[in-house]
Amino acid sequence: MAQRVSKRKRPSREKHMLKEQLVIEEGVFDNRTMLRIEKLFSHKIISRLGFLIAKGKEGDVYLADSGSAVKEDYVAVKIFRIETSKFFSRTEYMIGDPRFPKIKREIFWIVNEWCKKEYGNLKIADYAKVHAPKPYYFNGNVIAMEFIGSNGRVAPQLKNVVLEDPRKVFNTIITDVKRLYDNELVHADMSEYNILMRDGVPYIIDFGQAVVTQHPNAVEFLRRDVRNIVNHFNKKYGLGIDEEETYAKITA
Repeated sequence: MAQRVSKRKRPSREKHMLKEQLVIEEGVFDNRTMLRIEKLFSHKIISRLGFLIAKGKEGDVYLADSGSAVKEDYVAVKIFRIETSKFFSRTEYMIGDPRFPKIKREIFWIVNEWCKKEYGNLKIADYAKVHAPKPYYFNGNVIAMEFIGSNGRVAPQLKNVVLEDPRKVFNTIITDVKRLYDNELVHADMSEYNILMRDGVPYIIDFGQAVVTQHPNAVEFLRRDVRNIVNHFNKKYGLGIDEEETYAKITA
């Protein structure tokens, strides 16, 4: 007679899959991060964590097969590195933000709050109908969002494409920047590097540093965003766009 296995001891399918993926591409996740990734499985956000598709200043992005809770085929999973001193220099985007009345000089707190901040900023962008990844879920230093690409391939950065109608794309970007501003948010790191082109449409990414308009440096950040985008389109396509006029349209 076969011995009955206790349900308490029986490993879940999610945990089994997680163990098989302990080593992925260039990194091994720590136990705390692994537990947070497991939440993506248990909440049916992803069914399989795949390979590394992007490396950032503070974290890496992995392609994942979607779970039953997500309609699209793929999910982008952004995992912020906990053991990195870079986050201490990023607190300028948190100090002065009313959402963070007290800033702790503790790396785990900063990373977790930064992840929470990006998720919240993406929620604002989604509400404002901005072309940006839809946020699905976050936990600690892990955030799951819409994958911007096709057939498992990441959409190219704005800097790496030659546009058929650059003025149309520019106007779409500025419209989205205004929609963010009208919803009291400034991206604060806008450039041709943080915009992906999918099917001719520009998608703004990397919202971790975005600040509310009440932030003491919001005006400076917005002017820098506008300058970066205007300079890119003028330099690459010779559109002759006026920076001050563009800024005035956004803040009108």
